[in-house]
Amino acid sequence: MYSQITSNKRRSALLMIIFVILIIALGLVFDLAFYGEGSYVGLAFALIISTVSATVSYFKGDKIALWTNGAKPLAKEASPYLYRLVENLCITGGTPVPKIYIIEDPAINAFATGRKPELASIAVTRGALDQLQNEELEGVLAHELSHIKNYDIRFMTLVAVMVGAIAIMSNIFLRGHRFMGGSGRKNSGNLFLVFMIIGIVLAILSPLIAEMIKLAISRRREYLADASGSLLTRFPEGLARALEKIRDHNQPMARANQATAHLFIASPFSGKKLSSFFSTHPPVEDRIKKLRGMA
Repeated sequence: MYSQITSNKRRSALLMIIFVILIIALGLVFDLAFYGEGSYVGLAFALIISTVSATVSYFKGDKIALWTNGAKPLAKEASPYLYRLVENLCITGGTPVPKIYIIEDPAINAFATGRKPELASIAVTRGALDQLQNEELEGVLAHELSHIKNYDIRFMTLVAVMVGAIAIMSNIFLRGHRFMGGSGRKNSGNLFLVFMIIGIVLAILSPLIAEMIKLAISRRREYLADASGSLLTRFPEGLARALEKIRDHNQPMARANQATAHLFIASPFSGKKLSSFFSTHPPVEDRIKKLRGMA
């Protein structure tokens, strides 16, 4: 378990470094092509805009995610069993007890949200409550609590800021080179042309690269939560069995959407998309294999 946790943290850090390099490269080429050496106008502009736009999702994203997926507050009297499981896991992990929500959907799924443990929430589907056994539900809850403890929501918000910055910079470059090319004459003819060609290629490819990195980071955080959750329960088999039921149940959620899909323990879409290259989640079979290989 410890080796899995260390490996996933290391790979997430490596992907973030690649992200930063991509942003810096795009920003520098942008500025060299349009403004000449010593300018960071393009890079600063994109980062400011994307950061401002991400602030709303950072502070209000949890409420938006809960509302979008139809999650309703669950009173303790309505499900004391679920509350006991969550409270026991929080005591074990030394974390505050999150708010608990219910999603009236027969699919087996759950998600956590909140930028820090003190403001966290967990939403569980009716299908998970009805169909998962004690150890299986405990494994799912431990996975979600691990997302909270690992600050994955905050981490993915930072990733979203970077993706937004790259998209904005690319869009500005592709639209602006027709109108701002004259200012790039600070660079001598051939050098300006080289930077312009490099910039156009980067502007076209970088949003796709950024999205692929974001998905890769999301998948690494799922592996990390699997390992951390198993460390919390000391029973990886519970989560492995829950994932098997999710795979075999093969039912998409009624209100599934791309904006919040990465929050769930498994893709809220149909089972066919669970192993998709462009999925926010790693293949369920691979996760089960890794869980059962932990010792």
